[in-house]
Amino acid sequence: MNEMHAALRLDGVARVYREGEGELEIFRDVSAALMPGELVALVGPSGAGKSSLLHMAGLLEAPTAGEIVINGVPVSSLNDLERTRIRRETIGFVYQAHHLLPEFTALENVVIPQMIAGVARKVAALEAERLLTILGLEHRLTHRPAQLSGGEQQRVAIGRALANKPRILLADEPTGNLDPRTATGVFEALVEIVRAEGVGALVATHNLQLAAKMDRALVLHEGRLLDAGKLGAQ
Repeated sequence: MNEMHAALRLDGVARVYREGEGELEIFRDVSAALMPGELVALVGPSGAGKSSLLHMAGLLEAPTAGEIVINGVPVSSLNDLERTRIRRETIGFVYQAHHLLPEFTALENVVIPQMIAGVARKVAALEAERLLTILGLEHRLTHRPAQLSGGEQQRVAIGRALANKPRILLADEPTGNLDPRTATGVFEALVEIVRAEGVGALVATHNLQLAAKMDRALVLHEGRLLDAGKLGAQ
């Protein structure tokens, strides 16, 4: 793997929380790279620190030690304004709960973040329609979240996360609230759009069947991050 061209790189990252006079170490010396167009699973037991690792990768939380590199740019020395700009322009987030705006349609939910970024409404609407069509929602554009199924709502959330053309997609249990059949459909839509857009995606999941369908898996266990390669591979 040529890490020089990684969309995201973690170099010796650690996260330690202070507890009174002691410390709680979540993980230490974590290193990994995510390439454009690559779909990587982040797996591990509950409480292992998967969400914390995603938050640090997404510049929402600072590591205790180590460096995070986005598109070749180390971010630890940047000020809050610069970090916010990189996060807004480079990273898309998908959570277990879709957090859609209930009063707006599926299309509008994907248009709004583009308009906030300065894109003209007509241009934003065309891009939103394109993304939602890839996600299989071309017939649901004018429906509000309450009129959509759970799987459809999560597809809209994926489209919204990709609306501003990020290089990195971070997803925290994106199918965790869905039944197995719906989860599989949403995951397949996620794979298709990640490949189509050339985004590097890091997906935290408890679903090992879905993890096995990704390019490879990173396993967070007892404070260490191990590259398990492609799950199920001989």
